[in-house]
Amino acid sequence: QVQLVESGGGLVQAGGSLRLSCAASGRTFGIYAMAWFRQGPGQEREFVARISGSGRTTYYADSVKGRFTISRDNTKKTVSLQMNSLKPEDTAVYFCAGRIDYGFGYVAQSEYNNWGQGTQVTVSS
Repeated sequence: QVQLVESGGGLVQAGGSLRLSCAASGRTFGIYAMAWFRQGPGQEREFVARISGSGRTTYYADSVKGRFTISRDNTKKTVSLQMNSLKPEDTAVYFCAGRIDYGFGYVAQSEYNNWGQGTQVTVSS
């Protein structure tokens, strides 16, 4: 198990950028696949991006592809989400999630068993 704490949310105008960070506890961070999910107002939680334990493999939802970049630093035990060209529809609570990486492409929230508390991102038009 790892404990996850997100930071970096806030209010930004459309077209702007934000960088979210997720700090993890524990000594074996590198064995965890990590992901970002988000939940907009009145919406279900949805997958945004994931990264493998090694950091070599990433995958994005179509809605953010080309605008968001997920990365990780296993030495610092952090995973980040760089969000550029933000749109009002990106407004949501963003959650960091993790699970032990067995090499599969995990995109469903049910596949992750470690979650942060979430950080609010609001994009104004």
